[in-house]
Amino acid sequence: MQENKKPLLLITNDDGYQAKGLKCLIEVVKHYGNVVVVAPEIGRSGMAHAITMKKPLTYTLLEESPDYKLYSCSGTPADCVKVARFQILKQEPDFIFSGINHGSNSSINVVYSGTMGAALEGAIAGIPSVGFSLLSHNPDADFSEAQIFIAQIIEKVLQFGLTPKTCLNVNFPKVSEIAYKGIKICHQTKGFWRENYLETSDPWDNKSYWLTGSYTNQEPENAETDEWALANNYVSIVPVHVDLTHYESINQLKKQGYEA
Repeated sequence: MQENKKPLLLITNDDGYQAKGLKCLIEVVKHYGNVVVVAPEIGRSGMAHAITMKKPLTYTLLEESPDYKLYSCSGTPADCVKVARFQILKQEPDFIFSGINHGSNSSINVVYSGTMGAALEGAIAGIPSVGFSLLSHNPDADFSEAQIFIAQIIEKVLQFGLTPKTCLNVNFPKVSEIAYKGIKICHQTKGFWRENYLETSDPWDNKSYWLTGSYTNQEPENAETDEWALANNYVSIVPVHVDLTHYESINQLKKQGYEA
């Protein structure tokens, strides 16, 4: 990035270009550089790192003004990042910001999150990226306090960058009468979803199934986790990377004779 040149900031989300959370993120990010938004044309929650391969993608320029452009894209959040980088933009973005998601992406939710799928797509490309989420599914949720902390986090990322091939997973507690206590750097909580499918049927007795379930926190007392931080009204930040190798198992598998 050249000195005295405004950084190019790419924004996306998984709730769609009309989501309030995206608009609130744009309000913050626009103060820090030239902004290009490429967001799904409809909600794409739970898409994780999915990409579109069996049908063509489309994108549409919806708004344009000095230092700002907004596009909708027919694909997933990860598609939005790819289309922005390889089709829309004339240069690589300096930073990528995804969100603000309506709903939690803490703990194991990071695996399923389209918001974080976009941030991880940026990390793979070596672009400092951050995903932001608020623990409220309300379409008209109050993002005002989160915006204050987002500005602080963005300023740090712009100043120091991030470790190569990593991104940040930032979650905000639901706004309450008690203000956020601050920011806490955490690790991902060990937990899982116990899924259940609700069976329904149409007038012709064709069966269909709605995914439901409940979350189990396997370490509720661990104050180093993102779930603990959020439960205690802290903003949680978890650094995330894409290398899924379990290094401790490599020597064990070698000793067990897996290698020919």
